[in-house]
Amino acid sequence: MHIARFIKGMIAVCACALLPAAAHAQEYPASFDFRKTVAGEDDRPLSNSAVDLLVRGDTLWVAGGKGIDRTEDGGATWTHYGGLEPFDREDIAALEAHGSTFWASLAGSEESDQGSLPVGLGLVRSTDNGRTWTHFEQPRESEDMSTYEITYGSNTIAALAVTTDINNITYDIAVTGEAVFIASFAGGLRRSTDGGQTFEPVILPPDFLDRIAPEDTLDFELSPVNRPDLGLRESLNHRVFSVHAMSDDTIWVGTAGGINLSTDGGVSWRKFSFNNQTQPISGNFVVAIGDNMIGGVRHVWAATVNALNPIEFRAVSYTTDMGESWQTALRGEFTHNFGFKDEVVYAATNSGIYRSDDGGRSWIAFSRFVDAASRQISADERCFAAVSQGDRVWVANSDGLMYTEDSDESFFGTRWTILRAAQKLASVEEVYAYPNPFAPDDEVCRIHYRTGGGSVSIKIYDFAMMPVRTLLRNASRAPDVEFDEVWDGLNDNGERVANGVYYIEVSEGDQDPRWTKVVVLQ
Repeated sequence: MHIARFIKGMIAVCACALLPAAAHAQEYPASFDFRKTVAGEDDRPLSNSAVDLLVRGDTLWVAGGKGIDRTEDGGATWTHYGGLEPFDREDIAALEAHGSTFWASLAGSEESDQGSLPVGLGLVRSTDNGRTWTHFEQPRESEDMSTYEITYGSNTIAALAVTTDINNITYDIAVTGEAVFIASFAGGLRRSTDGGQTFEPVILPPDFLDRIAPEDTLDFELSPVNRPDLGLRESLNHRVFSVHAMSDDTIWVGTAGGINLSTDGGVSWRKFSFNNQTQPISGNFVVAIGDNMIGGVRHVWAATVNALNPIEFRAVSYTTDMGESWQTALRGEFTHNFGFKDEVVYAATNSGIYRSDDGGRSWIAFSRFVDAASRQISADERCFAAVSQGDRVWVANSDGLMYTEDSDESFFGTRWTILRAAQKLASVEEVYAYPNPFAPDDEVCRIHYRTGGGSVSIKIYDFAMMPVRTLLRNASRAPDVEFDEVWDGLNDNGERVANGVYYIEVSEGDQDPRWTKVVVLQ
């Protein structure tokens, strides 16, 4: 899953966020039927911001800012799941499935003196391919606890009680035939073997140990933060951000302290870090893990980011010997997730989508996404997820969902189709701008309109009706098609406009112009 929008909270969080705090009482899971929460079928996704993609046969599942979408016909029609409890929450942070069992995590944010902090809003599970779902509260300890004890072999491990949903957000999910694993900064790695009724903490090695097993004699605490008042020492390896199940037994976990591997279902662990190997990962902050087979050899891919050591660096780290040694690629890139098409790997990064078909030795990159047919443009080069569906490769970012073909007949990235969410127009007389207000430093504004088939001109004026920008002048546009024209917040001289109200005129031929307005607020 993609964690860029929560990264500030992850890195800047202090111990006070994990102090015992009032929490909602643990509620019995509430079951609901998606048929009662469907916002309806449409010809476009519900949200332009997508953070996770999942393919199951002919169905593409999209997790985004307004719930979950799915399409069974390659994007021609969409079914929306959202709008009602609990899919009216701010975000879907992660989505994963095993067979007919689907899990998703719900996320929001809360303003504090530290800025905006991520908040976990629980999990949902379906055991019938997404028809009916059960909602679970975010796993946490009782509000009257400060610490508790976990039995691990012959050892008793003291653990920090997480009694708040702040920073207790599920960033990633792994589902096996026997369990579901969830990854969280505050909550660490947790596992449920009873369908989500209970989630038990999973013991990972502390920062000063590279291996643990139940037969070891151990002396450490399970805590993501330093709490000397409670007798707890922090371990960055207990701050968990990614989890990947290769099988029921083989589980990979990425933390702020490295990569952890279990081959016995999450009981014993081996840790790989920048500090403990001759050929190590590039950085100890690990935000995504995936795997594929290349030439009969299992490749494990990790998005590794610099943590505390000043010589760590951002890159893709990958191993062909189950972690004994690592190689790096895409140095300097922040990678959010991986997608695979047989032996091809796709890396979704802050600077676009990368593709490698030779095991990571060389890559091609695409960062400009233009749909020549619809004239849509994805204004954000950052990519958060990628997944293949046959020869089609879907890519998600904060400005739309898009796909390209990757086959012998159509090379990857040659043509893009962009699907964007927008409110439908009832007639050619309607026009609107979104987002509204908009901040030019962070986003673009789109003028959404429909034409009758004439040439189109679009002009922008300030509050005093002085001309500011001409976006289009007598441009040809097909009839009865909805278009978006992008305004970057600049005037005709290439200068950033000031905050305020701006009027937008859309004229077509000799018809009366249509007007809308937008607020620039930086």
